[in-house]
Amino acid sequence: MPAAQSYDYVIVGAGSAGCVLANRLSADPDCSVLLVEAGGRDRNPLFRLPMLMGKLFHSGLCNWRYHTEPVPTLDGRSIYWPRGKVLGGSSTINGMVYVRGNRHDYDRWAQMGLAGWSYDDVLPAFLRSEAHVQRADEYHGRTGELTVCRARGTNPLFDLFLEAGREAGHPINDDFNGAVQEGCGRYDFTIRRGKRWSTSFAFLRPVLHRRNLTVATNALTLRVLVEHGRATGVELARGGRRERVRAAREVILSAGTVNSPQVLLLSGIGPPAEIESHGLEVVHDLPGVGRNLQDHVDCVLSFECPKLVTLYRDLRADRLLLSIARGMLFGEGIATTFPYEAGGFLKTRPELVAPDIQLHFMPALEKTANLHFPNPFRHDPTEANHGLTVRVGPLVPESRGTITLRSADPADPPRIQPDYLRSEADRRTMVAGVRIVRDIIGQPALAGHRGRELAPGEAVRTDEEIVAWLRASAMTTFHPVGTCKMGIDPLAVVDANLKVHGLDGLRVADASVMPILTSGNTNAPAIMIGERAAEFVRGGSAPA
Repeated sequence: MPAAQSYDYVIVGAGSAGCVLANRLSADPDCSVLLVEAGGRDRNPLFRLPMLMGKLFHSGLCNWRYHTEPVPTLDGRSIYWPRGKVLGGSSTINGMVYVRGNRHDYDRWAQMGLAGWSYDDVLPAFLRSEAHVQRADEYHGRTGELTVCRARGTNPLFDLFLEAGREAGHPINDDFNGAVQEGCGRYDFTIRRGKRWSTSFAFLRPVLHRRNLTVATNALTLRVLVEHGRATGVELARGGRRERVRAAREVILSAGTVNSPQVLLLSGIGPPAEIESHGLEVVHDLPGVGRNLQDHVDCVLSFECPKLVTLYRDLRADRLLLSIARGMLFGEGIATTFPYEAGGFLKTRPELVAPDIQLHFMPALEKTANLHFPNPFRHDPTEANHGLTVRVGPLVPESRGTITLRSADPADPPRIQPDYLRSEADRRTMVAGVRIVRDIIGQPALAGHRGRELAPGEAVRTDEEIVAWLRASAMTTFHPVGTCKMGIDPLAVVDANLKVHGLDGLRVADASVMPILTSGNTNAPAIMIGERAAEFVRGGSAPA
């Protein structure tokens, strides 16, 4: 890529939103688009098998491998934060769960002054992307690039969990993306014919032939170039040298909740005191950059299972190798499913207008999901290896964290302080969630499959004991958002059209713009944000 080459649009980050933008903007043959990705290409075939997600998340492959700062509210623990560093971004290594959030999420955005972001406004963008294999109604698209399908697992414990939820008084919900979100049910997934369907495969690969689209991989964005109040391009590091690329129309940051604020701060855009503390020049005073960090914190409850029906029996090393081969060749078998297929969106109090906790159920223990492969030639005691796991956490946490610079070196990972469970309301919600999970697992439907509670353990009963356990064991669900939030308040970074306040030619389009975290997994909303950004760039705009 020659130095000082010019394009109409420069998109930084080939993740869930960036791949959508590259597709939509390059559809106009009269404009040129450069898509910049810090990672490499997504050629590893193992990324395609859904069951291998746990291993990929914990590996260094195509992963920024971030860690938070010690979190005071979690006993000073540093939490692992995997983020995709590859074409497709985190959609290349995530759990593939397709959840949009509920109507209340987006209507609250609109009520905060973000006209054009209500549920009725964003639903068409979701529909435009989606190609659902089974569902066909007003809530689902059939002709988009993003293949979505129902859960494919056949383990009988999924249905028993749903029946237990019904016995506990919760509704059964066949479609979390339909008219209502509340209830217990099975998730939908971005899986196509048994293979992961990332945004790279869905949106980018089909248009790589376009002559007006250039993709630069292994290119680290050092900063956005700003001249006279306008973004004019970016400075990159690639192949051991620095390069400048001009953007005739716009620079669009789609680098994600961690990297988009980092690039802005390195560019001198953000809180002046922080920028100057690293010896950088302040280009534009924008105090909200890196603030408003939100994430879904959760905890893992686990139970023994006295019957040999969990996923453990399918993931013995000899059987798994055969399953991997079958999945790669034919798109069939256990390796083509995701272990957390069932779950729920529930209310901890009946007067709430929307669910406030999310559950993920797996008919196995966590060590099985992470593929600590059992030895087929060693007898393993049933109670130690067969089990049930339920993850639960608050959907709309009150706690807020920050992303700040570690140094002026773009290669240094930023400081991530999520401040989980800082809010008393978050702690109350999680305690209530733990009690709801225990109630569901204790129902008659699971009587023959429920053994001793392994975590937190039957001795942990009072609110104080549960909170102490949460501080020692809670973790992330990998859904960070909000660090370049949309809004009209003093800490807003972008407006309703995703334009950076006070600068021309610069937008942010990824999960970092969410003012409030959506209820559920965040990949689908990030894709929707990419769709909306493309609308705005091509001449549309949110209502004033």
